[in-house]
Amino acid sequence: MSAVAWIAVGSLIVWVWLLLGQGFFWRTDQRLPVREEPARWPSVAVVVPARDEAEVLPVSLPSLLAQDYPGDAEIFLVDDCSEDGTGELARALSARYGGLPLTVVAPGEPEPGWTGKLWALRHGMALARQRKPEFLLLTDADIAHEPDSLRELVTAAGSEGADGFDLVSQMARLRVTSTWERLVVPAFVYFFGQLYPFRRVNGKGSRTAAAAGGCVLLRAGAVERARLPDSIRSAVIDDVSLARAVRRGGGRIWLGLAERVDSVRPYPRLADLWRMVSRSAYAQLRHSPWLLAGTVLGLGLVYVAPPVTLGAGVLADDPVAAVAGGVAWAVMAGTYMPMLGYYRQSLWLAPLLPFTAVLYLLMTVDSAVQHYRGLGAAWKGRTYARPEAAPEP
Repeated sequence: MSAVAWIAVGSLIVWVWLLLGQGFFWRTDQRLPVREEPARWPSVAVVVPARDEAEVLPVSLPSLLAQDYPGDAEIFLVDDCSEDGTGELARALSARYGGLPLTVVAPGEPEPGWTGKLWALRHGMALARQRKPEFLLLTDADIAHEPDSLRELVTAAGSEGADGFDLVSQMARLRVTSTWERLVVPAFVYFFGQLYPFRRVNGKGSRTAAAAGGCVLLRAGAVERARLPDSIRSAVIDDVSLARAVRRGGGRIWLGLAERVDSVRPYPRLADLWRMVSRSAYAQLRHSPWLLAGTVLGLGLVYVAPPVTLGAGVLADDPVAAVAGGVAWAVMAGTYMPMLGYYRQSLWLAPLLPFTAVLYLLMTVDSAVQHYRGLGAAWKGRTYARPEAAPEP
């Protein structure tokens, strides 16, 4: 066989393994567990870190204030040195809409060794724990919740014990409106699921741990055992770090796709999406040039090789390369279709996944370049020159 044919066959073998051996990552049926509602509703504190969120707060915060929760619940919004009036707007929205009680706190700039979001969470969680809640809901300022969201999360967590969960996290449905959002956003969730298959995360005794930072319900006891958020204070990929800390503390975790929790933050331009991905991509690789090189080669073999070897095989009259490349591309597109369906996008976008993968490859390389330039993970005016990756379990 030709070299091109060997590459095509190698890519096909990888895709068969991904299809069957990577926790069925491509399936989108991991939704909140269905349980009976508790006889007594536990108390919940909702903690919202917010930095310059005046654009999205009028949509997201009223959805939290309007939660139809039968137990005691209150909201703690942490104004993380905003310059756009986030804190004042939050108070005004609370006065206008009523609903759950809202407390706004401003802790000031983070101390050395802390990332901004985790510094904000530290203060919000400390204030919330003074009320001795049984659960903490950590949710981002751009996340809108349906009125029964909190009720469903607490019900899914169940009772404390062997059958209950210490962490329940939903990956909010991201906004998909612009052309670039349609191309990039579903693939972002698809790649996340490939890296952290939800079924493996949710399995008893599994070592795979992950969460989606926009919506995380935590049992208060698990927070104490995992020493959160102090134990992960410098992590840029805070959601995965948080889940690993809970699992190390003996907690059971669950992660799935959301039906009634949505991100309202727009990413209309490629540059917006590029910043979202590149700010933490190299941290995920633990700032290792070897892992970066392996990622580039791996993405090339898995996503770029199938269409390239198909075309090369047709032009060179190499049937092995053409068939293996074509079948690998078909398997790739087939595994992407469920995610496109979840995002209510045309299935004709599935064959474009190699193009989107190249974009992610470039974003990852750019993340490494920014790291070695000393710019690190830049987000909303803050730069972490040497941010830590999610700690290993």
